[in-house]
Amino acid sequence: FKSISYAMGAYLSLVLEEGMNLFVAGETASGKTTLLNAITTFIPSAYKVISIEDTPELQIPHKNWLREVSKMSAKGESGADVSMFDLLKAALRQRPNVIIIGEIRGEEGNIAFQAMQTGHQAMATFHASSVEKLIQRLTGSPINVPKSYIDNLNIVVIQNQVRLPNGKLGRRCQSISEIIGYDSVNNNFSFVEIFRWD
Repeated sequence: FKSISYAMGAYLSLVLEEGMNLFVAGETASGKTTLLNAITTFIPSAYKVISIEDTPELQIPHKNWLREVSKMSAKGESGADVSMFDLLKAALRQRPNVIIIGEIRGEEGNIAFQAMQTGHQAMATFHASSVEKLIQRLTGSPINVPKSYIDNLNIVVIQNQVRLPNGKLGRRCQSISEIIGYDSVNNNFSFVEIFRWD
């Protein structure tokens, strides 16, 4: 749907082939999950992929893909709840090459960064309109990722709904940035914007 250019696609293919961690962030209905679905085609076919979602939306074209969906009991219904946090902890024991989280909203974000720390490749969608807002949300409550862990996230793709020159709305990748690191002395993060949509 012309959301990304060929150059962006080539760049993202290298990122995923190299096992880098990537978040697709943006506003509601901006095409985050659609873009994440599209770029999973760049994950090497021999990899074991586990996806974790509360609403099954991901469609990953790999024969070695295991989908896990959280379960919350309805009011008055008996049975144990299985949260995304529980599924993520269980996924780490299954030795996946890639863990894909449908959407990070809470404490599962902290576990995702723990997984990155141990060498697991992680991908996810996230509600944030910029790299700065994404970092603020990740390091704030209820996710509370330690600031020194943020540089485990290598790439942030910002996807949003924009008004096109013809006046219609379209979904476009507005930027792709590389997270460089956290400066604890000055308490700031550095990142490099690799692509920006004009």
